[in-house]
Amino acid sequence: MTGVMGSVKKHKEQRKKIYDELFGAAALCAAGLLIIPAILFNPAPIYRLAQFLFFWFLCWLAGKKNNPFITLIIITVIIAFNLIIPYGRVMFSIGVFKITEGALMTGIQRAATLEGLIMLSRLTVRQDFRIPGAFGELIGESLRMFSMLMESKPRITIKNLIKDIDNLLMELSSSQTERPAGAAKIKTGPAGFAVLAAAVIAAWLPWIFLI
Repeated sequence: MTGVMGSVKKHKEQRKKIYDELFGAAALCAAGLLIIPAILFNPAPIYRLAQFLFFWFLCWLAGKKNNPFITLIIITVIIAFNLIIPYGRVMFSIGVFKITEGALMTGIQRAATLEGLIMLSRLTVRQDFRIPGAFGELIGESLRMFSMLMESKPRITIKNLIKDIDNLLMELSSSQTERPAGAAKIKTGPAGFAVLAAAVIAAWLPWIFLI
């Protein structure tokens, strides 16, 4: 069992290394900005769900940290809250509680949108992202802190909620987010641009079925 876990971890680290060396931070950010409208303005819940699954797969492929159990819980909670206010065609009933098509589709759409954007941010926001100028530095620093937060292990518990949040924020604020002096800036090569272009096209692909 230990050998299997070690092999899985090794493959994950290899995938992450390839991902980090293949793409530059600016190219990733540009691809993310091109993909965001494809998610936000997609009117079909099922296609939004397909987009989320696509980004989830890309996160796995890139070796990003992701807990399927937590993701499933968030999606379930969002859908459940939308089912509280029924509207549209009644699909079936559980006692006095009615499951309606309109509420279910809205829940799926909102859950897929939120999780899709979270997965996209994990893929396209990197700690080495730079924006010129003072304002750009502020935005870049915020994005780098967000990237570190997304990549860190969950350490916030209900029992010590305030203390855990405070410790996490202190750790992030004291962390060295700048690249080491003399470190080479990663540039996106032809292969990287081809992969990003394919990802952008794939993200917009559901729109073909909507035209």
